[in-house]
Amino acid sequence: MKPLQDILDADKDPVETQEWIDALTAVIERDGAERAHQLLERMVEVSRRAGAQLPFQPTTEYINTIPPHLEEKMGGDQTLEWKIRSLIRWNAMAMVVRANRKPGELGGHIASFASSATLYDVGFNHVWRAPSADHPGDLICSQGHSSPGIYARAFLEGRLTEDQIDHFRMEVDGRGIPSYPHPWLMPDFWQAPTVSMGLGPISAIYQARFFKYLEHRELLKKSDRKVWCFMGDGECDEPESLGAISLAGREQLDNLCFVINCNLQRLDGPVRGNGKIIQELEGVFRGAGWNVIKVVWGSYWDPLLARDKSGMLRKLMMETVDGEYQNCKAFGGAYTREHFFGKYPETAELVASLSDEDIYRLNRGGHDPHKVYAAYAAAMAKKGQPTVILAKTVKGYGMGSAGESLNPTHQTKKLDDAAVRHFRDRFNIPVSDEQLPKVPFYHPGPDSPEVKYMKQRRAELGGSLPQRRAKADESLPVPELSVFERLLKDTGEREISTTMAFVQALNMVLRDKTIGPRVVPIVADEARTFGMEGLFRQIGIYAPFGQKYKPVDADQLMYYREDAAGQVLQEGITEAGAFSSWLAAATSYSTNNLPMLPFFIFYSMFGFQRIGDSAWQAADMRARGFLLGATAGRTTLNGEGLQHEDGHSHLLAGSIPNCKSYDPTFGYEVAVILQHGMKRMLTEQVDEYYYLTLMNENYSHPEMPKGAEEGIIKGMYLLRDSGFGIRDSGKAKAKSKSAKPCVQLMGSGTILREVIAAAELLDKDFGVAADIWSCPSFNELRRDGFDAERWNRLHPEAKQKKQAYVSQCLEGRSGPAIAATDYVRQYADQIRSFVPMRYSVLGTDGFGRSDTRANLRRFFEVDRYYIAHAAIAALAEDGVMNAKDVARAIKEYKIDVEKANPLTV
Repeated sequence: MKPLQDILDADKDPVETQEWIDALTAVIERDGAERAHQLLERMVEVSRRAGAQLPFQPTTEYINTIPPHLEEKMGGDQTLEWKIRSLIRWNAMAMVVRANRKPGELGGHIASFASSATLYDVGFNHVWRAPSADHPGDLICSQGHSSPGIYARAFLEGRLTEDQIDHFRMEVDGRGIPSYPHPWLMPDFWQAPTVSMGLGPISAIYQARFFKYLEHRELLKKSDRKVWCFMGDGECDEPESLGAISLAGREQLDNLCFVINCNLQRLDGPVRGNGKIIQELEGVFRGAGWNVIKVVWGSYWDPLLARDKSGMLRKLMMETVDGEYQNCKAFGGAYTREHFFGKYPETAELVASLSDEDIYRLNRGGHDPHKVYAAYAAAMAKKGQPTVILAKTVKGYGMGSAGESLNPTHQTKKLDDAAVRHFRDRFNIPVSDEQLPKVPFYHPGPDSPEVKYMKQRRAELGGSLPQRRAKADESLPVPELSVFERLLKDTGEREISTTMAFVQALNMVLRDKTIGPRVVPIVADEARTFGMEGLFRQIGIYAPFGQKYKPVDADQLMYYREDAAGQVLQEGITEAGAFSSWLAAATSYSTNNLPMLPFFIFYSMFGFQRIGDSAWQAADMRARGFLLGATAGRTTLNGEGLQHEDGHSHLLAGSIPNCKSYDPTFGYEVAVILQHGMKRMLTEQVDEYYYLTLMNENYSHPEMPKGAEEGIIKGMYLLRDSGFGIRDSGKAKAKSKSAKPCVQLMGSGTILREVIAAAELLDKDFGVAADIWSCPSFNELRRDGFDAERWNRLHPEAKQKKQAYVSQCLEGRSGPAIAATDYVRQYADQIRSFVPMRYSVLGTDGFGRSDTRANLRRFFEVDRYYIAHAAIAALAEDGVMNAKDVARAIKEYKIDVEKANPLTV
């Protein structure tokens, strides 16, 4: 049997074939391309039913998707817009060059914005709406390396001063502006941080999805706002860039548009030198259900394509790889005539009447404002699909021999005077030869036609962009702590985990009439693991098209209920996607003027370790919400083994300045932290977020000690006072005939219960008293201590010195301090310099493994016996006990002194 392609290529009846083509052409002329497409789809359907295996073609010809006669025409003054675009190009270049002529090697990028200036300019002048009373505003996720161009526009508009842009990448003294889009550093300007490549695209998808979620829940009015995400073709190699595009297609996010700047180059060379990145991306996005608009060629190509009756030019365009297209732009018109058009007589004839300069000026689509506008207009009008615009550009456009389409272009940040002169002449900038060595910024004046035009265009679109709302108009009251009374009481014989305590607290918050509708529970396909399946029936799972089937568990109380107005975001197995949903909700106060309260609960080991870059992005973006690392700790999740057991997430969380992290042991600690965090984020509108680790170990919980709230939030409070811990205390002496030796035992999370058990062993076996301290946050204790230390160092003559909170708690207490947690020793060791006595730390350094909790805690040397032994050893070091006591503890508690160090096995 012949291959299918051979059968297709062998035309048995060319006359009949031509008749079909003529018929289709007549349909197009009479009824339009849509009708022709409908007929073809029906014929394909009939063919497939007959057994024909028609190959799927994910790509189209290497030409523009929108033919010239269907392009929507752009209004405005294009001559003036070219002048504005040229001034922006100049000032963006000058910003980087001036910065790098100063001492310090500040770095920067010229080529990225040079290639994408038209893509931004058309959007700013004609498309993107700012937030206003009439419109919620579009969200623009700029390509990070293009930030100089965004600053240059803001400078012309009068939003940034010359002094600010002259201190590009010089922020420490408060005069300059950051290298990339950073809301933390410019909270009224940048909307989203995007320069960590790949995070911009996945965040944009979930932002667009969250806008739909809010509309379906009737918390936000429906509108035609869009999320516009700019990215580079090289950036598409990041897994996060394309990893969630199927979600956008599946949920028909027609409020989303990707603009991919296809300049064919990444940082070191071609993106696909041996292939075609635009074609590759077209196939990927079309397969994921996106509307794909290719903007490959500029208007100067239209006459050539119109005269290409033989189809050889289109054939040549398809055959030529990106590495060769790069050569054509780098080596000029003569090279392009010989090595591109010269491949076929038909294509050589097409350009026979053009000069080499004419051939060089054959522009790419991404540099043609008319082609770009037509694509943007089509994207705005598209319903039922997200859109990706693949715009072909030249990296380093306008830089000439200093970097246009050259491999090192991305790293170019210094231009010599000749290159600067070329740039000036190319874009007709009114800067004299005498001024050129200084590479001066150029502003035509606030009353110039250019500036007036820019402001007029932005006024018609609602105002300046980018702009960011730093505070929501409303501050929300949150439930009082008394609402969580059930969690503040002793559970008696009832045993629960802190995960269960959190779920109970979440249900209490959901019942609040003000806060409840703002809650966004988010899970990555593990709700049942965390005991949250009750939310399925209670508030529903968000599904934009509702539930089209009867769930298999429909007869059960907690069945799997999907609803277009559902409140739970059940994301499937994607921590990156679920976190992006959380980030969209956590920044809703800014993007929507609608504060939301997201809770993302996940396997803790698959939290900060897996999505740490996104967690840092959230900090930059001033997110507000709760992250819950469930099944936390290295010994709590018994049986799951090395890949699942978390012993270090608090160290990662502690590296994020505005992330407050806690490792609570009891339900009342969970309740206090949640209520405090809600008040800070929703009522006081503080830009911070909270990370809580939760366990799946069930045990009884005591009543909250009176006045413990402040200590819980600060990170430490006295859980149990032995009565012997205060030095020279009459109270201590009164309790027994002679004062006992005493230790200060500290712990958090599930290991605090081992600490409590160790105190009982010490008293029973050695007559040693123990004060027990619950330390929900060694990270907060560390921050407080360093703050006090710094203040004292900078105020040497102050009468009153600051004292670390840890020091305040332990001052005057007797005996050494021993801390034990379910995390690596470094976690609790962070406060060593603030502990005013001998300090020993136990932790779970090393790889996790599967076993029972008891065996794991013995293996990692954090169980009650090792804690008691460490206390005796510390007392011996202090001279209160002796080596025989330590040896007796080893024997009494069956400690294997020959056991391998868990850090090394």
